[in-house]
Amino acid sequence: MYGKARSGAGPVKPMRGSSAPPADGPAVSSGGSAGGSGGGIRLGGWRPKRPGRLIARVLAGLVAVLLVLTVVGYFMINSRLERIDALGDYEGRPADGPGTNWLLVGSDSRAGLTAAQRKKLATGKAVGRRTDTMMLLHIPDGDGRPTLVSLPRDSYVPIDGHGSGKLNAAYSLGDNGPKLLARTVEKVTGVRIDHYMEIGFAGFVGIVDAIGGVEIDVKQAIKDPKAGINLKKGRQVLDGGTALGYVRTRATGAVPDFERTQRQRQFFSAVVKKAASPGVLLNPFRSVPLAFSAADSVSVGEETGAFDLLSLGLAMGDNPVTTAVPIGSLPTINGQSVVKWDREKALRLFDALAEDKPVPKDVLSK
Repeated sequence: MYGKARSGAGPVKPMRGSSAPPADGPAVSSGGSAGGSGGGIRLGGWRPKRPGRLIARVLAGLVAVLLVLTVVGYFMINSRLERIDALGDYEGRPADGPGTNWLLVGSDSRAGLTAAQRKKLATGKAVGRRTDTMMLLHIPDGDGRPTLVSLPRDSYVPIDGHGSGKLNAAYSLGDNGPKLLARTVEKVTGVRIDHYMEIGFAGFVGIVDAIGGVEIDVKQAIKDPKAGINLKKGRQVLDGGTALGYVRTRATGAVPDFERTQRQRQFFSAVVKKAASPGVLLNPFRSVPLAFSAADSVSVGEETGAFDLLSLGLAMGDNPVTTAVPIGSLPTINGQSVVKWDREKALRLFDALAEDKPVPKDVLSK
């Protein structure tokens, strides 16, 4: 019975309602501690952890995990990049100037495409690689807007060791097409290139699909079986295959190559802006496939790494000025239609980029 002492040396159990603690048990206090100060329930010196402190520790742990994943992801992506020898010093190379300059090249390489994919995308069966798109991107050192300049592939320019010809021919001549192309661009523009990036057909399709397509305002209906597209006029989301046909088609305009460069700048700006948007960057189901797709899809100069590509994406999300080299004439040379630049305006454009200054408005084109 409660309160009755047992025979022997065992401890005495207190009676029901008694506040006396067991002789050798922990102190239990309600509304105060053993010393009389206020506080919550304390068992043997144990007090429940504060919720705020627990949350802080959890958040700190999550940040640590994210940092580790970021570092690991960087090295994984960096190691997957294909690097090529595209830039190098030579006598008469333009001096290094302020800002950062990229030569962005889209090749017509079919590498990575199956026969069925080539048929679906209407890419044809051509082997080897030729440049399909060339753009020069200048990222200023200050707060100014980046400038993206299309270089028409039919531009008639001097090519080292090969006389004069179309700009895209530089890529297919010599033992190192990317290096000859970069040198040709540097010599005709006077702008030193800091980074080189190239992407083929398969990589283009993969990146666009990885971000869930890109919304484009198509200025006019375009039906071009050679490019595999049949587009209506108006704003619409293009998947990778349709986007490839959109930037490749030469079925519109009095000067097809010029309108083609307009579409390429429009699309490039749109795809990079979406890739840098919170809806993609903060969504691991979009950002992770995009990162690995990009790493597997592009070739870069030996001096370029994953952080450089990230800076490229961030710059393109900063509403760049888009333009093309000012055109002077469209003559026929050796039976081929070519593009000759307005040399005076072109020099003013490229001098501004080399000096990291805003491009004069009178040399900008839409």
